[in-house]
Amino acid sequence: MSGTTPPWVDALTALLVVLGALAALIGSFGVLRLRTFFQRVHAPTLVTTLGVWSLTLATVAQLSFEHGQLYVHSLLIGVFIALTAPVTTIFLMRAAVFRARMRGVEIPMPGDPPSVDDATRGPAGVDPGH
Repeated sequence: MSGTTPPWVDALTALLVVLGALAALIGSFGVLRLRTFFQRVHAPTLVTTLGVWSLTLATVAQLSFEHGQLYVHSLLIGVFIALTAPVTTIFLMRAAVFRARMRGVEIPMPGDPPSVDDATRGPAGVDPGH
């Protein structure tokens, strides 16, 4: 870090960077460990948002104290990711549901009561064998 900022700002920045890196690491492990696409899509989406906001706040804190004024330019990155990540996830999920239905996999609609077959299937109605 620089010599012009107070030590507590450097400590705060380091804490936020480590938190953001841990969130990205957890999301990466989620992608590797979860079995189906419908499970995997949640891990990077949720923790990536936390990681991006942590890194963005670290950038804002460090730059604001180094230059003596509030730097909110990097907050735009967090705002754009917060706006685009859910929309992208919805499009990916809709495409996955469409492809699964084209293969003949029955995916229950929200609000449908669970059937007896759901107990033998994996999450999101997808047979783990496929």
